[in-house]
Amino acid sequence: MPRFAKGAIPSPNIWNTPQIYELENRAVDPEGVADAAMAAVRPLTGATVVDIGCGTGYHLPSLSARAARVVGVEPHDDLVGLARRRCRSLPNVDVRRGTAQDLPLPDASADVAVARWAYFFGPGCEPGLKELSRVVRRGGTAFVIDLDATRGAFGRWFSASLPSYSSASVEEFWRRNGWHTRPLDLRMAFERRTDLEAVLRIEFTPEVAARAIAETSGVELEYPNLLRWKRF
Repeated sequence: MPRFAKGAIPSPNIWNTPQIYELENRAVDPEGVADAAMAAVRPLTGATVVDIGCGTGYHLPSLSARAARVVGVEPHDDLVGLARRRCRSLPNVDVRRGTAQDLPLPDASADVAVARWAYFFGPGCEPGLKELSRVVRRGGTAFVIDLDATRGAFGRWFSASLPSYSSASVEEFWRRNGWHTRPLDLRMAFERRTDLEAVLRIEFTPEVAARAIAETSGVELEYPNLLRWKRF
């Protein structure tokens, strides 16, 4: 049996090094800017929430504290296992194996869908958007949080590592599909310098990572993102 669901798009950073990606999750957005921005659009109180590409389930406990029910969806078998262990004491959390383009949920079963740095990067993601339209109830909201490659050193390093990525094409994709967008000024704050360096090495090519490490002092860095959302 494959170690990941059919149709899954590989995510090398968390798939290959989940322990280091855990350090990244802990470091990102200590002020909770992203969660506050989503709550301003659609509060989670009483909602059924689906976390698409939930990985090791890092965000599932915090979602479960606010929502009535949370379903984490993850294509990679090993990460599904880690997420289930993380949430085994949370009765309102269920972790399922699946992909964004083939969500293991019934029609109109979710009030809120959230995808953080998972699959929804623009052109080519139409099957995932179609699934959102199927799964999210009328009156519900879907959120996508993604890196803003047009801003800051992090965006510059990302663009250098993935020169085929076109921010203009991605932005046009979301606009054409009726999504709203607002910038998020996030940051990463690490406990140790070695953790910061390890995260930069899993996010960028070796050459770009070396440059990013040399350009970054201390244990913090700016992490410009975008919040996208659509009401159904």
